[in-house]
Order: sequence, then C-alpha cells, then structure tokens
Amino acid sequence: MTTDPAADAGAAAEVAGVAVRELHELGELQEACRLFDEIWRRAAGDPPLNPELARALAHAGNYVAGAFLGERLVGASVGFHADPVGQALHSHITGVAAGLQGGSVGFALKLHQRAWALARGITRVVWTFDPLVARNAWFNLTKLAASPTAYLPDFYGPMRDALNAGDASDRLLVEWRLDAERVATACAATGPSVRSPDLAALRAGGAAVALGEDEQGRPVPGGAAPDAPLALVHVPRDVEGLRGSDPPLARHWRRAVRDALGGRMAAGASATGFARAGVYLLERTGGGG
Repeated sequence: MTTDPAADAGAAAEVAGVAVRELHELGELQEACRLFDEIWRRAAGDPPLNPELARALAHAGNYVAGAFLGERLVGASVGFHADPVGQALHSHITGVAAGLQGGSVGFALKLHQRAWALARGITRVVWTFDPLVARNAWFNLTKLAASPTAYLPDFYGPMRDALNAGDASDRLLVEWRLDAERVATACAATGPSVRSPDLAALRAGGAAVALGEDEQGRPVPGGAAPDAPLALVHVPRDVEGLRGSDPPLARHWRRAVRDALGGRMAAGASATGFARAGVYLLERTGGGG
C-alpha cells in the first residue's frame, strides 16, 4: 500500500485538532520538559528530561517535537538516532497532557515522527513501554502496528516517578518498521478503522490461555502448553490505578506477566497483537528454541 507519510501526519493532526512541529526554541523546550514532569510526577529535582539535554538533542539533529492546541503545548516527543545510525531512531519519551490522553494527540505525534524519520531515510523506530499498561499496548501494537521484539525485565531498575514507583520496570521493546505495508495501512488517512482481535473467535479456533484473570481481578495461570501455536496473556485493565489501590496485587501481576509473556517470548513466541479487553496474542511458528 502506497501512502504519503506527510499527508497522513497532517490528516492525523487535523483529526486531533493540533499542530505538530519540531521544537528548537529554548522556551518551547522548557515547556516540553515541564509537560513531561507533570505527566510522570517524579521527585523534585529529578525530571524525566531537562531543558539542557532537550536543547542539545534538538541542536544535534535528533527528533524533538511538540503538539499544540492553539498556543498550548499538549504533547511532546523526543527521540535520538540509534544503531545502525542513519537507519534507526530510538523514541525515548512521548507524553500527552492529562485530559487528552487516550485520544488522537499521541497518534498525531507518532505519525509526525514517522514522516520526519522517513524524510531522512530512517525506516526503523524502536521504543520501550510497560507491558502491563493495557492502553499503551493497544496503541503500540494495534493502533500503530509496531512489533514487540524482546521482553526486558527491570530494564530501568527502580523508578521514582508517580506512575512506576514501587514496581519493577519491566519493558517490552517494540520495533516500528515505518515502510512496512501493515504500518502504512495503520497510518493511512484513508485506511480502515482499527478493530480489536475477536477473542471469542480465537478461542473457538484453538487459542489457549497462558495467563487469565479471575473474578477478583487476580492473574491465574492458564492451561496453554509451552508450544501452543496461539496463546493468550491477560493483563489488568488499569495497572496504574492498581498500584495505588493494591500494590501487592500489582506486583503479583508483574511477576505473572513476566513469566507468561516474557517466558514465551524468550522461548521463541512472537507477540503479534493486543485485544482491547487487555489480552496479548502470542504465536509460535516452527519448533522451539
């Protein structure tokens, strides 16, 4: 499928009602850093990104962009060139202001990032996200059509921000092949609307549960064989809320998902999709490793 990345980015920004552009002025970079601080709410004096580093990254030709609702900065994204240099970008941090998350601003930012990268010959963007956060899994795997490549246990070590404190920082590494047909289709302005995988149909077709959830919201190991061709791994609907209301249960989910999702990926399974109900799809092709 042939699309125009810049046109797709423009259409996504129009739908979101924002203007997305690169940030170079110091005042705008300071504003972006304040936005990240408001989102992650880290300890005083320990921001997710400081203006000096943002300024250096932008000046050195890396990706630093913001989404504006009128004059107000409501989203920002920062990435830097990665190995192999000239072909890949590591998207380090992307955030959207409270009240606008879960809408279209994040999608507009990522499509702007895709158009920016492709215009420079970069065809691969990688980033990490917490595999327990269902809304991010849906956005990355289903909305953007990115592909998980590795499960990284406690990747950042202990984190002190309000979203992650008290839990191990496991991350799922994803790769966004910008010129792949499935990615182009997901980003196309005239493409089909995103549909969640049909879990009932998958189960009827033989999908086995590797990790389920009981009526009390606790993780329950399923009966899926280690070499099951298609396995389902549940995650909590709102792990960030759970970390505040029931930290031990949130940590229990972390260990269970690490075993089920991380263990199967390490054994050769691929995470190929995510259902809106909070379920990863893992497929195996060929023999075990």
